[in-house]
Amino acid sequence: MSSPDQAASGFSLELSADVAEMRDWVHEFARDVIRPAAGEWDEREETPWPVIEEAAKVGLYSLDFFAAQWMDPTGLGMVVAFEELFWGDAGIGLSLAGSGLAAVAVASNGTNEQIGEWLPQMFGSPGDVKLGAFCSSEPDAGSDVGAIRTRAVYDAAKDEWVLNGTKAWATNGGIADVHVVVASVDPALGSRGQASFIVPPGTPGLSQGQKVRKHGIRASHTAEVILDNVRVPGRCLVGGKERLDARLAKIADGSSGRGQDAMRTFEKSRPSVAAMAVGVARAAAEYATEYATQRVQFGRPIGQNQAVAFMLADMHAAVDAARLLTWKAAWMARHELAFTKAEGSMSKLVAGETAVRVTEQAMQILGGNGYSRDYPVERWHRDAKIFTIFEGTSEIQRMIIGRAVTGLDVR
Repeated sequence: MSSPDQAASGFSLELSADVAEMRDWVHEFARDVIRPAAGEWDEREETPWPVIEEAAKVGLYSLDFFAAQWMDPTGLGMVVAFEELFWGDAGIGLSLAGSGLAAVAVASNGTNEQIGEWLPQMFGSPGDVKLGAFCSSEPDAGSDVGAIRTRAVYDAAKDEWVLNGTKAWATNGGIADVHVVVASVDPALGSRGQASFIVPPGTPGLSQGQKVRKHGIRASHTAEVILDNVRVPGRCLVGGKERLDARLAKIADGSSGRGQDAMRTFEKSRPSVAAMAVGVARAAAEYATEYATQRVQFGRPIGQNQAVAFMLADMHAAVDAARLLTWKAAWMARHELAFTKAEGSMSKLVAGETAVRVTEQAMQILGGNGYSRDYPVERWHRDAKIFTIFEGTSEIQRMIIGRAVTGLDVR
């Protein structure tokens, strides 16, 4: 048995040299490129193509960068990168990170051939940037993934899948080069009868529906995706038909089979989404702290008032707590440790609600200035709310956690 000193020496929260260097580099980009552009693209409510192109030029928006962080042996590469990007701005950050969810869907469930063929086409290269889109939600199927109505029917004669339906709330939807679409192949099986399909660039029948005008993250493109007799080659079924047939056969025999592709994608991405929320919360906490030390009222900095100082104390403690939960979940995922207490959901729940609370507290500290669009905290507050909604609402996360900790079928 090791001594307490020996055991302690094997534990560290210090980032590896590679991750720390990457963090500093991404922070510089967020500080020098993203933040100065944030207000403009929020007002324009358009995809910030010049910023994406600049990120591609320096290697930040690239498959190599995302793959390196995803495969970082500590598990912290991606969450550290996303915290810094979203510290810069959530809307622009999501424009840079949005392709990652589609990439995760293919990387997590696809064949080696699919990964090699399609992931590069979701990012492109400097001077020719590309986008990916993951399409799961529908007008009548948000949190209830099992209610997806988009159908995929196999045409054996042509070895093609025919997709019909409407997707909603798709980041990069309609403007992406590669869409990954979750569809039902056997509606009678509910969520267990679903699969994901890659829709290549320029495929006839796929079009953009209504673009969503949003409360926050307005620099990120969100829209409906219409699928009207979209035909994709058999090789575009993520994971391949042999694997799908085997899974459906197990279900027919009474076995549970694996969970649906959409939920597996969300499970792997939740710590990354939590890190995004941490970045927004941290930005607000830092800004409010600096403001409180410089803003003078009644002859002294407002930070000397106990009410303000205590609020700042709570804000910084909450941000650090959310980050630690996020790091834990990301580390567990990288080392293939089971989320026995739904740690991925815990990280997203706590980080998302922390972002909303901390940005609101920052607005309160700034007073009237915090409510003004001349200051960034009102934008951060608008941006923060999405983290309690997308990729599983806070209520869904609590249900998942409740099931995990009680072992009961919480509904």
